[in-house]
Amino acid sequence: GGLVKRFQEEATVPFFVLSVKAGGAGLNLTAASHVVHFDRWWNPAVEDQATDRAYRIGQHRNVLVHKLVCRGTVEERIDRLIEDKQAMVHGLLQGGGEALLTEMSDDELMAMVALDLRRATAEP
Repeated sequence: GGLVKRFQEEATVPFFVLSVKAGGAGLNLTAASHVVHFDRWWNPAVEDQATDRAYRIGQHRNVLVHKLVCRGTVEERIDRLIEDKQAMVHGLLQGGGEALLTEMSDDELMAMVALDLRRATAEP
C-alpha cells in the first residue's frame, strides 16, 4: 500500500507503527533500522515473523530489535514463559521451539495472568 511505499522511499517518514499480526503479513520494511515490540505475543514465531519484515532481501543496515517489558505485568510473564520454554526445548532437542499455551496447567495459566503488584512497584 501507499503507507508502506512512503515509509520505504521517503526519508521524511521516520517510523511506521504496526500491530504484530499486521507486521507479519508479508510486508517489506527494509527502510527500518529498529524494530520495537511494545506488546509481547505468547508465540515467539509471530514476533519473529514481524521482525523479519525488516530483514528482507535489500536490507543493507544493521537492524536492532527491542522488546519492551514492564515488571509485574502479563507481558513479563509471557517473556519469562517464552524464555523458559525455549531453553527447555533447546536443551532437550538441541534446537529451538515454540511455547505452547495449550500445554500449560490451569495453575500455570493463572500464575501467568495474575498481576504481581509487589514486583510491579518494586524499585529496580
